[in-house]
Amino acid sequence: MGGRKRKSLPSPPPLNNHELATVSDGSTASRPEVTLRRSSRRLTVKHTDYNEQTNPEIESENVDSTNLDPPRVIGAEDMDDSIVSRALAIEGLVKTERRMKLATKKQKQQVAESRLPPAPDRYAIPQPNARPTGNGDSPRGSGPPTKRQMRARDKTTATASVSQETQEPPHPLPTPDEADALDIPERGAARPPAINSSYLPLPWRGRLGYACLNTYLRTAKPPVFSSRTCRMSSIIDHRHPLQHPDQPEHPTKNRPDKSKPPSLELGYKFVEDLSLANARDIVKMLRWNDKYGIRLFRLSSEMFPFASHPEHGYKLAPFASDVLAEAGKVAAELGHRLTMHPGQFTQLGSPRREVITASVRDLEYHDELLSLLRLPPQQDRDAVLILHMGGVYGDKAAALARFRTNYTTLLSPSIKARLVLENDDVSWSVHELLPICEELNIPLVLDYHHHNIVFDASQCREGTLDISHPALMERIAATWRRKGMTQKMHYSEPCPGAVTPKDRRKHSPRVATLPPCPPDMDLMIEAKDKEQAVFELMRNFKLPGFERVCDMVPYEREDEVRAAAVKGKGKKRGKKEVVVEEEEDGVVDGDGEGVEDGVPVIAEEDFAMGGKGGRVYWPPGCEEWLKPRKKEVVVKKERGVVGGDDDDDMEF
Repeated sequence: MGGRKRKSLPSPPPLNNHELATVSDGSTASRPEVTLRRSSRRLTVKHTDYNEQTNPEIESENVDSTNLDPPRVIGAEDMDDSIVSRALAIEGLVKTERRMKLATKKQKQQVAESRLPPAPDRYAIPQPNARPTGNGDSPRGSGPPTKRQMRARDKTTATASVSQETQEPPHPLPTPDEADALDIPERGAARPPAINSSYLPLPWRGRLGYACLNTYLRTAKPPVFSSRTCRMSSIIDHRHPLQHPDQPEHPTKNRPDKSKPPSLELGYKFVEDLSLANARDIVKMLRWNDKYGIRLFRLSSEMFPFASHPEHGYKLAPFASDVLAEAGKVAAELGHRLTMHPGQFTQLGSPRREVITASVRDLEYHDELLSLLRLPPQQDRDAVLILHMGGVYGDKAAALARFRTNYTTLLSPSIKARLVLENDDVSWSVHELLPICEELNIPLVLDYHHHNIVFDASQCREGTLDISHPALMERIAATWRRKGMTQKMHYSEPCPGAVTPKDRRKHSPRVATLPPCPPDMDLMIEAKDKEQAVFELMRNFKLPGFERVCDMVPYEREDEVRAAAVKGKGKKRGKKEVVVEEEEDGVVDGDGEGVEDGVPVIAEEDFAMGGKGGRVYWPPGCEEWLKPRKKEVVVKKERGVVGGDDDDDMEF
């Protein structure tokens, strides 16, 4: 197809109000009519004098186009403010379009030059007999390349990259952060399958444990747990005395009176009472665990809220020494191991000085808590603080150097004696942490689940087989023996159906098997269902203590008294409905008169312990069994009519 070749004109420069043209003869300036042509970025205008009277009849007639002024390029002399702003907006859109095209082209080239296979619909190899696409060698290729030429160039680059990829050796697998950013399928469902070991550590002689919270005790009435917390605003509000100081606090009837002067002692007393309630429940949880064969437990870091806060922090010894010493006495008596795991914000490799300062304060708080337990020497050595290396900050070598400096110069000997490192599921693999653990004499906690997400592909494969190689396991165990500590490991599994690294980091409610660890290992099961995940393993593999655990009766507990609603009393709501509340399942007397008389008395040491039958196990997905059955509201309406038409009336 032939046609007149349009001459490309440069885009007009941006205009301002001072460059607008004025009419010298004093007549009203004509307003240009803008026309934007799709095939060009040039703007054309037609002049229309708005002072002239418009005649519709004349407009409907055929007008000789030779008498009209031809369109011309917009100039500064005939543009007003609105046209200037419109032209600037269009110019900005044009520049944005150019940047997007360049960014898309650059991204295509990067993907084509990478090791990833090209997508078939975008980087298909052109056919040998394909027609020429008009590259720069042809006479028509002068000037800037067209879109067709750019697409052809992209296809050629992609084809060359694919051919070169087949000849080069495979590149190492990308890091999880790169996989998340690029959404690489090799790190998802299409990644190489995990190679797991067939070894089971049976017969089991070690200790199984769970972290922080017991689901059965947490849902008891009253609840038993060690992570009661509060907001900072609550501590500040409780610096004011109650409205009625001689009465217990009530959420609405007896709140802090802010009209009275505040006192720091009252604020500290509020958080101290909350903390002591947490610490007292440790004894109950330890005895519960011992009854069902669980002798490893991780204490909650939230036991003492805001203890490491820079402004509102406090020491534990003045008020919590006796309570923690009692908990440590019970742990020593039962032979249980207690550990702690500071949060993800405690990072000794951070480049920010304020993060390092806060991390040291947090480690000092955890160390003080474990020291106040006053455990026997071996149990005290085994009461470790598990820590992650933290972020990479763009340079792993620099992060390791900062950790090395901060560990050796800022931490007290007591913290160094407790600190252990764990491989994580974001940045640091076992092979990256093991050298610095050997250098600084820090034990290494092997987490199998984290290893399956972050591992050194040049050293091992995903799964439990390679990481359990005897030589590697011996190096890890040696980091514990040098300090005279009992080795511990962590095990968990991803949720069913998890594909991407981000989804696989989430722990499943329970685990299906045991890892290939030594049979005398202290193994922490990190699962959503806490102690129930340990029970699941005990039942599946007939581990010691499995015979003590029995199924719960749904919604019922024989180890506590739960009052029932009085049956048969209803509340009238309106003229046409009566609400009848079904009674809750619970313990009532034989006459049905409530819970005042005839209720069996439960001793304090037997409260929430599962009763004589040990009914503390609830099947997967049946967590609602832990609480009483919810009140069922049955609405009974009187005989009435529903519907607008007589033919559609319905009686009920």
